[in-house]
Amino acid sequence: MKKKFDINRQGYSIRCLLFCHDRERTAHSFRHVVLVTHGFGSSKDTAGTEHFGEHLTAKYKDYAVIAFDWPCHGADARKKLTVEECLTYLQIVTEYAREELQAEQIYNYSTSLGAYLTLRFLIEQGNPFTRIALRSTAVAIARTMLDRIPEPDQVKLKKGREIQIGFERKMKIDQGFLDSLQNFDLMNYEYFDYAEDILMIHGTQDQMIPLEQAEAFAENNVIRLIPIEEANHPFQNPNHMALAIHEIISFFHP
Repeated sequence: MKKKFDINRQGYSIRCLLFCHDRERTAHSFRHVVLVTHGFGSSKDTAGTEHFGEHLTAKYKDYAVIAFDWPCHGADARKKLTVEECLTYLQIVTEYAREELQAEQIYNYSTSLGAYLTLRFLIEQGNPFTRIALRSTAVAIARTMLDRIPEPDQVKLKKGREIQIGFERKMKIDQGFLDSLQNFDLMNYEYFDYAEDILMIHGTQDQMIPLEQAEAFAENNVIRLIPIEEANHPFQNPNHMALAIHEIISFFHP
């Protein structure tokens, strides 16, 4: 079953979606909790997230899944996107899983921007996760974002003005947001201490984050990477998504 709820802490209201096997267990503890984070412009309410949550909790009844909206995404109420608030959201949801659901082990399955934020979280705040699965990791996110901002908007940012970006939902960013991404380049950090507990999955036809970028990061840090033939950045083909989910669940429950 699935249930929407909010985590209200530190002045934030984080929109969440819980998956578990039995409705009666939603108020009880779970030994294993998986956090699911999405990419830029997406939300917790995707077919891929639902497929993952329902498949995992149907197969393993002591697992629960919490998906949540990043700031300015989905049903979130915030209007201006900052890296710092994204990292705060991840911290709060992690603490909720540990304190409220009494999770003994917390896992992380993150996509694109969410994968970047998770890797940054490890360096800045430590690693609370038993295992981490990263799909379509936004390895060079600063350049990826900048390449998709029109030149007139880049000029506005340099002049200290805010601009609107996004897809179906627009959000505000300023130069500080891009500077934060540029100042934390994943390729400048080492993840050897976490490598055994990280799995990367990437599509060979990812036009947003080329496979070569993900392969370079994985090789530098001795992280296992599984390429999915013909898959694009969002894994729109259901067969590609199903294969990725199978690999992730197998990694979380070997």
